[in-house]
Amino acid sequence: MSGKRKRHSPEFKSKVALAATKGLKTSSELASEYQVHPTQITQWKRQLLSVIQDAFKNPSKGKQRTEDELTAPLYEQIGRLKVELDWLKKKLPKSMRGKCKMIEPHSENISISRQCELLGLSRSSYYYR
Repeated sequence: MSGKRKRHSPEFKSKVALAATKGLKTSSELASEYQVHPTQITQWKRQLLSVIQDAFKNPSKGKQRTEDELTAPLYEQIGRLKVELDWLKKKLPKSMRGKCKMIEPHSENISISRQCELLGLSRSSYYYR
């Protein structure tokens, strides 16, 4: 080997460390096959084994949801509720007939049932002629 230090990719290191961990070849055989010093192989093997042990110490850690995954649905619901509240503030009801007139049947944001619910109006009252 030359005096220059060679940088190896993480994929290469893991491949060599796995081969060393399997124990099918000696460190010397792996060193000659991969053109790496046997001490380096031993170090990578030790590093791999410590990471593997950590993976089994707390198995639920990988299943934890990130803060963004937990809060995204809440922000979505807040947005939806804000749209409904703004709509309701614009449409202050006076009477049953007035409430029925306030329903926007073609609204893309709020369904007819939800509009009736927000107005305190039964759906059947809305559809009754």
